[in-house]
Amino acid sequence: MKFRTLLLPALIATLSGGAQAVSMLTFGVGENIYGSQFLAANDDESTNQLPLPFDINFFGQTFSNFVVNNNGNISFLSAIGAYTPDPFPITSQPMIAPFWGDVDTRTVGNVWIHSPNANTLAVTWDSVGYYSGATDKTNSFQLVLRNQGGGDFDVDFRYERLEWTTGNASGGSNGLGGIPAQAGYDAGDGVNYLTLPGSRTGDVLNLQHTTNVVGGEAGLWSFAIRNGQLPGSSASNPLMPVASDEGWNFDFNVTAGTPVFIDPDIAVGYDYIVNSGPSITSVLLPTFGDGLYDLWLWNGEAWVASGDVLTGGVTFTFAEAVTRFRILGIEEGAALDPLNPTAFVTGLTFSETGPVSMSQNPIVVTVPVPEPETYAMFLAGLGLIAAARRRMAR
Repeated sequence: MKFRTLLLPALIATLSGGAQAVSMLTFGVGENIYGSQFLAANDDESTNQLPLPFDINFFGQTFSNFVVNNNGNISFLSAIGAYTPDPFPITSQPMIAPFWGDVDTRTVGNVWIHSPNANTLAVTWDSVGYYSGATDKTNSFQLVLRNQGGGDFDVDFRYERLEWTTGNASGGSNGLGGIPAQAGYDAGDGVNYLTLPGSRTGDVLNLQHTTNVVGGEAGLWSFAIRNGQLPGSSASNPLMPVASDEGWNFDFNVTAGTPVFIDPDIAVGYDYIVNSGPSITSVLLPTFGDGLYDLWLWNGEAWVASGDVLTGGVTFTFAEAVTRFRILGIEEGAALDPLNPTAFVTGLTFSETGPVSMSQNPIVVTVPVPEPETYAMFLAGLGLIAAARRRMAR
């Protein structure tokens, strides 16, 4: 009987060439399909304080008003006229930024604001140009806030078209180069923030071709804000990944010793690999089946069994911080749905505070169906292996 290790094809479906591109939501408000209010044609200007249709809890601060800034973001304390995006975090400026760059609507495009009901707010940057008055490239993107009650809310970024990254005053030429746009969230406390992949680089244009939603349309990015915290703060609200050709990629910011929960789809094992940033100091795995998992470590050339058996629900601290490790032993008998986005939530802590980019690549084992006698022997063998692992755990 032969065993073969391969990547689960379902995990890369969102990046397939035929993935449908996201469209911005429309509301049928007369000829103005994106809104009932809008910013007059301008450069670097903002609205006054506007009422939110519902209160939000954003990192422990409750907001009932917001400001729409022409340059691709909304803020909650005051207007932001900055056209070159400063890297998050920015002290005292809580903001949500689908595409913070030098938007110029004096010659092309509009910024629409609309609340179609008491539980939804949409801000749409429709076919906007870049500074100074350029019309050769335009971007269309949208921010949608959806009320979930009690201060909880969801945020959608919808990137229908991205052609430029940078205004001329930010070092750009023909809409590219210089200091490109930034996308993400900032609590304004100097600690809590989330920057989307590619921000402040030319790769920010790739946001229209990727998604963090399982089975979602290309260009759709969605985040759940629960109890005032961004995804990753708890096992019930894990940070969701971006599909890649090898598995799942995560880009986020960490505080040393503070757990971050990440979650791709299920497999029989995972490789956790830090591509850049702080090393991993501990791991907390969920409990499925017997709740026991085998830990493998990377010796620089190959994976080596560590001899440690990890128990679901119990934090395991590495003797030394690691940049990669492998978990095996997720039982096929658990029959977990590979499309369930909260199937295998993993908690990680890191050695330092700062940005980290990491991958979690799933592993599955394909077992051919044998003859009945062989199958019985195979099941018996699995039972012996499980029993051995339980003894090791005890």
